[in-house]
Amino acid sequence: MKNYYSKFLVALQFGTIGIMLLLAHYRFTFAAATVFFAGVITGIWALTHNKLGNFNIEPELKENCRLVTTGIYRWIRHPMYASVTLMMLGIGLTDPGAFILWYLWLFLIVVLLLKAKREESLWLSHDPCYLDYCQNTKYFIPYIL
Repeated sequence: MKNYYSKFLVALQFGTIGIMLLLAHYRFTFAAATVFFAGVITGIWALTHNKLGNFNIEPELKENCRLVTTGIYRWIRHPMYASVTLMMLGIGLTDPGAFILWYLWLFLIVVLLLKAKREESLWLSHDPCYLDYCQNTKYFIPYIL
């Protein structure tokens, strides 16, 4: 059975990103570029430890998925969401006066948190080790959130 909630969250995520990209003015300052590329590096680091067959854009578990606890996954459970958050923060910093970008960025964070919560509920029922993993890691920011 298809999970329409998961598909809805993905649509919200990419719709928000698309609108932000359309509204941005792309005046990259050093700070904006640094934050954006920190997000790119975070995503690449996550992908080097999570095989593409294990990766899913929807907050659903793939068949034969396995819990990844190496690399950046040692500190945070959702590095791809952290990556997206950082990249879009970098886009927001290209036009700091555009409040709509900041509202959209905050909305994106809410959507990513909902996706993370969905994934975590599935992992908790799929892998008994996930609870221990949650107690030793954070959502998006090591040691903080």
